[in-house]
Amino acid sequence: MTLVEYYQYVIIPILGISVILVFIRFLKGPSLADRVISLDMLILMAIGIVVIYSIIYDQSTFLDIAMLFALIAFLGTVAFAYYLEERRKRNE
Repeated sequence: MTLVEYYQYVIIPILGISVILVFIRFLKGPSLADRVISLDMLILMAIGIVVIYSIIYDQSTFLDIAMLFALIAFLGTVAFAYYLEERRKRNE
């Protein structure tokens, strides 16, 4: 089994199943914090999928897209954390 076959038949299906499970957590999350964490995990898994495809098809431009996803995920998580902190301060 070559490395590309390993990516296609093992890693991509595992990432696909985990995307489905995390999306269910995103929909059913009992609190806003759970939804924020699951959204961050969804973006992280999207980054993993883009990186795997970048390796398989030998396209380094996909890595630029992965870096943009990472930047968006980081800024989104920081914004949600700030929002949750401000909301907690107002409730006290």
